[in-house]
Amino acid sequence: MKTSKIFSLGEYVVSKAGRDKDKIFIVTSIVDDLYVTVADGDLRRVENPKKKKLKHLNPINKISDEIADKLNNNKKVTNLSVRREIEKLNEF
Repeated sequence: MKTSKIFSLGEYVVSKAGRDKDKIFIVTSIVDDLYVTVADGDLRRVENPKKKKLKHLNPINKISDEIADKLNNNKKVTNLSVRREIEKLNEF
């Protein structure tokens, strides 16, 4: 499983800076030690994820197993599956 110092693929995060502040995203790729890309399947789609600095994200300490499995096995991740996973998190 690909991980950075703090985040791993498929992990839920909350933006703490920018116009998307307090919005929940899922980490879709790890760029380097300072950046990851995130998507929510709605405004930030999987095809055009947002590149965010690690210091601008708060981890929720939960990982979407479905999304993480797809990303680690180079399978296609859809916007619908990302939205559904975020909705599941919001139900709790």
